[in-house]
Amino acid sequence: MVDAHVGSTLEFQVEETAEVQLMVAVCPRPGVTVDETLTVQLDGVPVEVRPVAGGHYLTAGPGLLHIDYGAAVTVVRGAPERLDLGQRIAATRPSRYCPSDRLAGFAAREFQRFAPSHADTVAGIVDYVHRHTRYEAGTSTGTTDATETLLSGAGVCRDFAHLVATLARAVNIPARTAAVYAPGLSPMDFHAVVEVAVDGEWRVVDATGLAPRQSLIRIATGADAAETAFASVLTGAADLTFLEVRAVTAGDLPADDGHGVVHLP
Repeated sequence: MVDAHVGSTLEFQVEETAEVQLMVAVCPRPGVTVDETLTVQLDGVPVEVRPVAGGHYLTAGPGLLHIDYGAAVTVVRGAPERLDLGQRIAATRPSRYCPSDRLAGFAAREFQRFAPSHADTVAGIVDYVHRHTRYEAGTSTGTTDATETLLSGAGVCRDFAHLVATLARAVNIPARTAAVYAPGLSPMDFHAVVEVAVDGEWRVVDATGLAPRQSLIRIATGADAAETAFASVLTGAADLTFLEVRAVTAGDLPADDGHGVVHLP
């Protein structure tokens, strides 16, 4: 069981009336109990927020948009999520930031020694990305894909996640990305990890090794960051001017050697 308190505060300077999609709330899942609050104000005046698939939607006119989310979360771990046919098909396709078709030849040569074991192949991919990619802020942008990360050898958590997911898909192992709250992460921020399908179940892996996987709290799941961004300005103009993320667990953080099987709730 995991007990955690998570939350985030965002501020945007809205220059032109903007439609915004938020993905900051804990994802409702079986075995996950959430007591949460979401407050949105524009220049101190409450803004109406509507739930949409995978998050929340709002419209705000020019001014200072302040968003505050907080949640007390209890996770009671049950059976792992099983992979279904639709997920398998979707999670082996190339996507915006995970062009697995472009890296198929490289992945086949680099990881064929682990075949036919999917578990060993995934472990090999995670180890490769961990050893060959330097975690460094400012080395990538919102348009950097996994091929560019492989060539540059540097990135942040979303780049690590995209590269792991891409290489897994390139050898026909279903993979998807997840945005999470990550107790133990330093410096604290939204975090991105990967779920891979091994033996018919989804398992979480993280090539950065920056936070214990057992304490991660899911926010959103998707093919890549295009589907899991914490905020997307759909129309209008709004600049993010402040971001704070909070995530702590009750008691000590669990130990994680990065190799054991862990399931993301």
